[in-house]
Amino acid sequence: MRRMGTGKLSRVLIKVSGEALAGDKSFGVDIGLLTQVATQLVEVATSGTQVAVVVGGGNIFRGMAVAANGADRVTADYMGMLGTVINALALGDAIDRLGGSSRVFSVVHVPLIAESFTVRAARAAVEQGQIAIFGGGTGNPFFTTDTAAALKAVELDCDAVLKATKVDGVYDSDPATNPNASRYTELSHDEAIAKDLKVMDVAAFAIARDFGLPIIVFSLDAEGGMAAVLAGQAPSTRVG
Repeated sequence: MRRMGTGKLSRVLIKVSGEALAGDKSFGVDIGLLTQVATQLVEVATSGTQVAVVVGGGNIFRGMAVAANGADRVTADYMGMLGTVINALALGDAIDRLGGSSRVFSVVHVPLIAESFTVRAARAAVEQGQIAIFGGGTGNPFFTTDTAAALKAVELDCDAVLKATKVDGVYDSDPATNPNASRYTELSHDEAIAKDLKVMDVAAFAIARDFGLPIIVFSLDAEGGMAAVLAGQAPSTRVG
């Protein structure tokens, strides 16, 4: 992995789920939490680390859940992609209001509100110190935004994917229901797949494995935020 002189990773992709942006709400965006995420992203970017972000859309629309009730899966997935674009726009706006510099891309073609994604433009954005935010998932039905995060990280030659969740890493069981759940410090990609750990889907783990891409799973509430996670000063699980 490429590292800066300070020991920090030089270019990272951060995956933020839609559920994380909703906070304690069942729907929509929690403005306080949105600002918290944006603040952490700006802090990382201003430290010199190049930052890209993939956002989910589960707080707006969950295509799989709707399809399970009889809706057409392809249509439902495209609706979910539009939800991720909404979140990308909200996060970009929050970053800009904090004095950062964002650039919102969409794999789904919506030129009036976001730039259409190209690898060249996205790389140029992060190299110029902008926070590149990607909506639209992979642009294809049947694939999650976890898979989109792994793909974008490979396309942008990132050093790692940081997966922001509500818990401080990957556990052997659900820590919300099992007080004796144990957090893994480190796992291989193959172990994560074999153990069927649900923090990311199998396709995302497989892409990361094939390209030697580490995945760092951490909590959005980590003391010191994303900067502390990057510096190895906050609890997390490293996969890979």
